[in-house]
Amino acid sequence: MVMNVVRRMGGSLRAHRRGLFRAAAVLAVITVAIAYALRDPAPVGYFTSTESQDRFVSAYGEAMADLPEPDRTLDVRTGYGVVRLYHFSGGTDPAAAPLLLLPGRASASPVWADNLPSLLRSRNVYTVDLLGEPGMSIQQRPIKDTTAHAQWLHEVLLALPEPTIHLVGVSFGGWTAMNLAVHRPQKVGSVVLLDPVLVFADLSTEVVLRSIPVSVRWAPRSWRDSFASWTANGAPVEDVPVARMIEAGMQAYVVKLSAPTRPSEDQLAAVGVPVLVLMAGKSRLHDADEAAKLAERSLTQGTVKTYPDASHAINGEYPNEIAADISAFLRAEQP
Repeated sequence: MVMNVVRRMGGSLRAHRRGLFRAAAVLAVITVAIAYALRDPAPVGYFTSTESQDRFVSAYGEAMADLPEPDRTLDVRTGYGVVRLYHFSGGTDPAAAPLLLLPGRASASPVWADNLPSLLRSRNVYTVDLLGEPGMSIQQRPIKDTTAHAQWLHEVLLALPEPTIHLVGVSFGGWTAMNLAVHRPQKVGSVVLLDPVLVFADLSTEVVLRSIPVSVRWAPRSWRDSFASWTANGAPVEDVPVARMIEAGMQAYVVKLSAPTRPSEDQLAAVGVPVLVLMAGKSRLHDADEAAKLAERSLTQGTVKTYPDASHAINGEYPNEIAADISAFLRAEQP
């Protein structure tokens, strides 16, 4: 009886993390577009008030409690701001190149709670709070184009002691990872993309239209919860720490980043590192079949696999399967 309750609670928490993550990713893109349209004069992202920042920081701390304890916290200074990373020790081979996990838009390190236990069985892991998003990273200089997006992350990798880093990005974190591989691949060992957005396909018209009414800060939370449930393919949305963190960030933080643009097929073909693409067959954010076909056609060192029943939050739905696929991919790519 107790175990059944625990399982139901665990499933509910994971479903909520998945739903809010999806909604935040889409809403962030629309919010960025609106911010530019309104010509907000602020050059970098910012919290709207001290009180709202305190509320976000409190929610962030609660959400971090769902992760294993990091053994190191790093604040890396780059030319675009200070970037927060956490290091988690894992695996049995200290010489194995670590993973760097990149979350989606309007989220941060806590969204990897479901993935870290299985990923840490094979190697060390870093998580990062994306610069210019709600989180512990602090943007200090405008990020106006794709090369600037790549530059700050490249500087982060240069500051890490390991000679090679494997990138794992979900949703817009996938775009961030591939953008780095396109523009500044010097320390990138490989790239793993989990249902990446705006890499191989455009956002669906339906998700853009549905997100517009709830992309403004004054919209009631019930609108965002309804939208989150839709993006979660009807999954229920209940209150959990990571949801409070995302909600606080969406309401309290103004994102001032250039909107992501898709790399060309020529740019994708020129990527010189191995790429594993794990597409979500039932993603509502884009046409997963078309995305998979373009990935297979354009990537010269690409491995493409579709999880037929996965939604866009593939990382929360299939953490063990993803960890196994990543481990097999990295073993096959070792010289």
